[in-house]
Amino acid sequence: MLSPSSHLASLILLLLVSLTASASIEESFIQCLSFYSDKAAPFYESIYTPNNASFTKILDSSAQNLRYLVPSAPKPEFIFTPLTDSHVQVAVTCSQKLGIHLRVRSGGHDYEGLSYVSENETPFIIVDLAKLRDINVDIEDNSAWIQAGATIGEVNYRISEKSAVHGFPAGLCTSLGVGGHIIGGAYGSMMRKYGLGADNVLDARIVDANGRILDRKAMGEDLFWAIRGGGGGSFGILLWWKIKLVPVPETVTVFTVTKSLEQDATKVLHRWQEVAPKIDEDLFMRVIIQPATIPNKTERTITTSYNSQFLGGAERLLQVMKESFPELGLTRKDCMETSWIKSVLYIAGYPNDTPPEVLLDGKSTFKNYFKAKSDFVREPIPETGLQGLWQRLLEEDSPLMIWNPYGGMMNNFSESDIPFPHRNGTLYKIQYLTLWQDGDKNASKHIDWIRKLYNFMTPYVSKFPREAYVNYRDLDLGTNKKNSTSYIQATAWGYMYFKDNFNRLVKIKTKVDPENVFRHEQSIPPLPVSTMKHKDKKCKSWE
Repeated sequence: MLSPSSHLASLILLLLVSLTASASIEESFIQCLSFYSDKAAPFYESIYTPNNASFTKILDSSAQNLRYLVPSAPKPEFIFTPLTDSHVQVAVTCSQKLGIHLRVRSGGHDYEGLSYVSENETPFIIVDLAKLRDINVDIEDNSAWIQAGATIGEVNYRISEKSAVHGFPAGLCTSLGVGGHIIGGAYGSMMRKYGLGADNVLDARIVDANGRILDRKAMGEDLFWAIRGGGGGSFGILLWWKIKLVPVPETVTVFTVTKSLEQDATKVLHRWQEVAPKIDEDLFMRVIIQPATIPNKTERTITTSYNSQFLGGAERLLQVMKESFPELGLTRKDCMETSWIKSVLYIAGYPNDTPPEVLLDGKSTFKNYFKAKSDFVREPIPETGLQGLWQRLLEEDSPLMIWNPYGGMMNNFSESDIPFPHRNGTLYKIQYLTLWQDGDKNASKHIDWIRKLYNFMTPYVSKFPREAYVNYRDLDLGTNKKNSTSYIQATAWGYMYFKDNFNRLVKIKTKVDPENVFRHEQSIPPLPVSTMKHKDKKCKSWE
C-alpha cells in the first residue's frame, strides 16, 4: 500500500474530496481508494452497490438472521470486499476522510445484524472480509496463521490435511468466520480440554483506527488482551490470527442419546447438571432441548438430546459414563468411533457419510428469522424449575435451547486472563432461541415469548451481574439505540458480557480509538474527554 504522509499528500486528498463533494459516496470512496491503494491490487470489482446484480447475493451471503435482511432493514450504500490487507487499511482511512460510517463483517453469525445493519447511523458501508480466507498451517511449529474471513470449518479442514492428530478448540458450527468468532471468545467441543479459541491465540494482525497494521509486538499486550474475547467491532479490523494447534487422538468417539419427558428426561437432565462440568475433560456432552410430537399422537413432549464428542475410544468412554453418568444409559451401539475431522462434521449436524470437503464450502446451512439470548448457570436448576421451563417451551411454535457444559480446563483460567470472564464456577451456558418462518408478521409474538422465558429463568442463573455471552449479541440488554455508544448506557450490557473486565476494555478503547471510529450499538465506548481529564490529570493527550 502507498502511505502518503506528507503535508502535500494530505492537501491533494483534501482537494480530491472537495472536488467530488457533489459525487456519490461510492464515487468519492473509489477516488479515495485510488489515491491510497497499491495499484498492483485492483479493487474495482470488489465494490457492490444496490445497482449491481450481485449486491443482494453478497449482502445475504453469510447473514444468518433473516430479521435483518427484510426490505425495511437499513441497507449499506455499498459493500466493499477487500482482496488484500492493504485494501482494508485504505477502507479505514477513506471512511474517516469522507465521514462514512463503517461496519465490518467476517462471517455473518451475528445475532443482531450489527456487522451488516446500522439502525442509527446512515449512510454506512460494509467491509466484508469474505475474500480474505488464506490458511497457512505449520505442523512443526504447532501453529497456523489464518485470515479473518476464513471459516472455522475451513481451518479445521486445512489442519486435517496436514495432520490427523492436530486440531483447534473452537467452533461447533463450521461456517463461523474466524475473525469475529475468536474475537468474542470462541468456544468449541474441546473447550473443557484446551479452553477457548481465544485462549489459544499466539499473535494477530489488526488494522487500527489510524489505518496501521499492527502485530502483537506493535499493538502491545493491552490491545492484544482486548481483542481475544473483547467482542468484535470495537478496536479495529482483525486481519489474521496466529493460533496454537492442540493434539487430538487418532480415534474420537461421538454419540447422541435422546430422552423425552416420558423417558425421565427431567431427572436425567437434573443429574447432567451435576455431572457434565466435572466429568472427564476429554468428554464434551452438550444438551439440545426442544419440543417434539409424541410418535403416533398429536400431543407434544420435550426431548433432550445429549450430543457429544469424546477424545478417545468407545471402550474408555463407556467406562467413564458407567462410573459418572449411568443414568443416561449409554451403550456401545450408541457410540461411533471416527476421526477428529469427522467428529467436527458430526457435532455440526452433518450426516455421517458427509465428506470433509464440505467444510471448504464455507456456507451456513442455517438461515431463519430468530431471536436469541444467553445465560450462565452456577447452581443446578431444581426439577421444579425444569418442569416450569418445559411448560413454557411447549407454548412456543419452534423454540430451541442448547446447554454447553463448562468445567475442566475452563476452570484453570482466571476471569481476567482474557476479556471473556465466564470461568471457574460456571456449570454450563444456556443459549435460548425462538425461530419462525413468516417474516415480520408475527415477530413480536415470538420475541415477547423469549423475553418472558428469560424473565422466568432469572432465579436459576448467574446474578450480580446476570452474565451473557458477547458472541450472542442481545440488544435487549440495556441498549439504548439512540445513545448506545455512551459509556453510561454501555455499562448495563458491558458488565453482563465482560464483568469487571469491562472497565479495562473501556480504558484500552479510549487509548487506541478515542474518536470511536469502530462502533456499533454494543461496541466498547471510549471515555469522554471530560471524564479522562478528571480521572488522569497527567494524561497530556487529553489536556
